[in-house]
Amino acid sequence: MPISPNSGPASGGNTVTITGVNLGGATSVRFGTKSAAITSNTPTQVVVTAPSGSGAVNVTVTTPGGNSNPLKYYYVGLPSEFSLSPAAGPVAGGNTVTIDGTGLSTATQVAFGANSATPTVLSDSEVSVAVPTGTAGSVEVTVTTSGGATDGLSYTYVDTPTVTAATPNSGPPTGGTQVTVTGTALDTTQSVAFDGTSAAFVVLDSTTLITTATPTADGGAGPGEIEVTTLAGTATVAYTYVAGPGI
Repeated sequence: MPISPNSGPASGGNTVTITGVNLGGATSVRFGTKSAAITSNTPTQVVVTAPSGSGAVNVTVTTPGGNSNPLKYYYVGLPSEFSLSPAAGPVAGGNTVTIDGTGLSTATQVAFGANSATPTVLSDSEVSVAVPTGTAGSVEVTVTTSGGATDGLSYTYVDTPTVTAATPNSGPPTGGTQVTVTGTALDTTQSVAFDGTSAAFVVLDSTTLITTATPTADGGAGPGEIEVTTLAGTATVAYTYVAGPGI
């Protein structure tokens, strides 16, 4: 590319390299009507610090031999972030997050705290990115574009859940038993199921939730399990359906 990069922040200050022939002894480089500071110059290359500006401008190099043909350079406004979805996920990362905002078409990096990932640009108002590995807790999310970097959103890394007990751990095949499930990292629970059948639940805190057993699919007794799914994964614990007495 004869000019690299061919875009930058409206505030200027970034380094731009222009390549060509007969560029030695350059006396000025102009971005539209503004002059850029020349930092190095050879017969095939001029390196400058871009001035501030807006929109698309022509870049020309002036040497003792005259003016070069123009090259297009684009000033990019500072991006903004409006929303991030989902706003939490496993510490192992790998899940995809969508960020909505403005001025995102030149996004090159999304940082989740100290860890970065390369986004996929969907439009000027949306990018998606695979979340890098992190540690449990909230981190700031920063998007870097040609126009600069923006933050203001946060993402929460969640530990993988564990389930250690269900009390009681048995009940009738007709369901209806209130069960207290204990474990760790249960505060982002998305669903609870008894053998694949979704059940109502209430999260009390990160270690406890209460749910109501569902009936068995065939009305019969037997072993089963409770599946607790959070933003970071699924954990299970045994639950037994016990047939009622008969005489």
